[in-house]
Amino acid sequence: MEIAFEKLEMKHGKEVVEILNYYIENTTSAYREKAVDEDFSLKFLESSDIHCSFVMKNIENKVIGFCTLEPHIAISVFSKVAEVMYFIHHEHTGNGIGSLALKKLEEEARKRGIQKLLADTSDENIGSMSFHRKNGFVEYGRLTDIGEKFGRKFGVVYLVKDLN
Repeated sequence: MEIAFEKLEMKHGKEVVEILNYYIENTTSAYREKAVDEDFSLKFLESSDIHCSFVMKNIENKVIGFCTLEPHIAISVFSKVAEVMYFIHHEHTGNGIGSLALKKLEEEARKRGIQKLLADTSDENIGSMSFHRKNGFVEYGRLTDIGEKFGRKFGVVYLVKDLN
């Protein structure tokens, strides 16, 4: 699948919010209970805590996902670690778009001197855990029953990839 990466900007706010809201409303993959509005994307984009962020567009120039590279903790002793996040439109998952997004974020991380990537995922998201392991991440820890959504508890799994 041909995918183009474009810097995430306010003009993408509506599509990004729609993708994110699907995961908020239907899964434990997004750790919010209520849908967000386009003001959320404005605050998100204005954050100085993001190294970089991109939308992914298909051949028809439609936004089908977004990805970010963010500091793990905005303290200098953790400057070599960054968190990856990506959400792919639910109708386009399983087509290699996540792998392309991860590759793009790895390239950006190396440019910034980042040595480790951190991903966290709901323990209900078996597909995400499998994806990360397949792409060189190793499970580093779990927080069991730390979240509650849809009337049930879920945990968070932390996976790390060494870029050295």
